[in-house]
Amino acid sequence: MTDRVARDRTAGADGGGRALRPRAWAAPVRAMSRILNADGSPRVAQPAGPERSGIVDCGLYVDGERRPGRPQYAEALAAARQERDGFVWLGLHEPDLAEMTEIAATFGLHELAVEDAVKAQQRPKLEHFGEIVFLVLRTARYCEHAELTENSEVVETGQVMLFIGPNFVISVRHGDACRLAPVRADLEAKRELLRHGPWAVAYAITDRVVDLYLEVADRLEDDLDVLEADVFDRQSSGRIQRIYQMKRELVEFKRAVVPLQRPLMTLTSQVNRAVPQEVRRYFRDVQDHLSRTVEQVNSYDDLLNSILQARLAQVTVDQNNDMRKIAAWAAIGAVWTAIAGIYGMNFDNMPELRWTYGYPGVWALMLAASFTLYRLFRRNGWL
Repeated sequence: MTDRVARDRTAGADGGGRALRPRAWAAPVRAMSRILNADGSPRVAQPAGPERSGIVDCGLYVDGERRPGRPQYAEALAAARQERDGFVWLGLHEPDLAEMTEIAATFGLHELAVEDAVKAQQRPKLEHFGEIVFLVLRTARYCEHAELTENSEVVETGQVMLFIGPNFVISVRHGDACRLAPVRADLEAKRELLRHGPWAVAYAITDRVVDLYLEVADRLEDDLDVLEADVFDRQSSGRIQRIYQMKRELVEFKRAVVPLQRPLMTLTSQVNRAVPQEVRRYFRDVQDHLSRTVEQVNSYDDLLNSILQARLAQVTVDQNNDMRKIAAWAAIGAVWTAIAGIYGMNFDNMPELRWTYGYPGVWALMLAASFTLYRLFRRNGWL
């Protein structure tokens, strides 16, 4: 026996004096513990080492009910293909290219769609790759803030990509704007809807994303009311930077909402045979909510432009008022300058120079002229 095995036996002995098996025997045991959960059900495989797995959940659904456990996605797909009404829902969160490539090889995903799912820099769209549909959604969430400033983050956006196949649906989430765990829990409680297969999952996720749009739109309206009140409040500074920041956040939200109209229109079309007819009715409800959100966003954009124009007009009016005040005081000062300039020429033939009451008379003239001009400017609103 080598010294290494002897040290393993000695160091591995427990309180009862039983020595541990050599490491060659322990490897399969550890492998099985990683594959099976405590209840004996298969566990989703995790990559070895410090690498992070993007797999959040994997469920096998048959006839609208989830089978117990979290199987490995390849085994779950094979089991789903053997069932008449079975499908797999694989949930991913920011997977890397290597892991996504392995998943693509198992499910038969197109390489272009896989690249888009990893980069997560896509606008909302709907693409067909044979029997697999690739749907891209942009998520949005309202960020709480005590006060709207020129650096406030109002809207946080992310992305959700869906691969919808005959026996599977893969959701790829980027960012935390829309978590899908509550969606899965709510959907698993609706067996009748889950019986429609992967498109029921696609509807539930799309409905959740659009519902968040509505929440963000309602909260943005409150911020716009505050901005509008500050602009027309004469006691407030009404900084233009806040309006620009709000407009930038609205533009980011608009990029998530408006482009989604065309994919939903395609999903609800009668010529689209990929979506079951019953599920198309649910998608039409989502489309109605999206149309309402688009109308709100467009109205907010117009309102922000009006607020900005009103603030710019106020700045122009304030500048004109300041210029009128400066011109009025300059006119009053010009009276003193003119009189002082005349009496400072030192001509020999100036009778007022030898007048006994010349000095107080000049003071009286300047004060009277200044008072008269002040009253005139005050009456006309210049002062």
